Amino acid sequence: MLDKFYISVFNHYKKNLGKKSLKLALLYINFLELSIILALGAFFMAFASQMKLLIMSSTKFWILFTLVALFVVFKNWMHYNGKKRTVLNAKLKGNKTSIYILWLLPFGCLFIAFILLQVLN
Repeated sequence: MLDKFYISVFNHYKKNLGKKSLKLALLYINFLELSIILALGAFFMAFASQMKLLIMSSTKFWILFTLVALFVVFKNWMHYNGKKRTVLNAKLKGNKTSIYILWLLPFGCLFIAFILLQVLN
């Protein structure tokens, strides 16, 4: 699913930006994955808080999120570089997804995460 989103963003901006579309698509997929991870993490922290479970402190949560973010950025950099991107582009050439919906997905996840993080305070 994330591969489809990456290729859709890449193909949409390839006409106008050329080589810069690679960086924009990589930035998009990193932003999307990190916002999903943040929303899931905030959900589990809020759930544990409501259930009166002491799993980890807020500081440890942000340190863990930073480590996961570094891992995700490195993984995406390795995954979407070179031959893999060419193969994905050939497989998913005909799929058209609205660019507006694609950009609303990470912002929607961030919105949900911020609402859930308010429960912790």
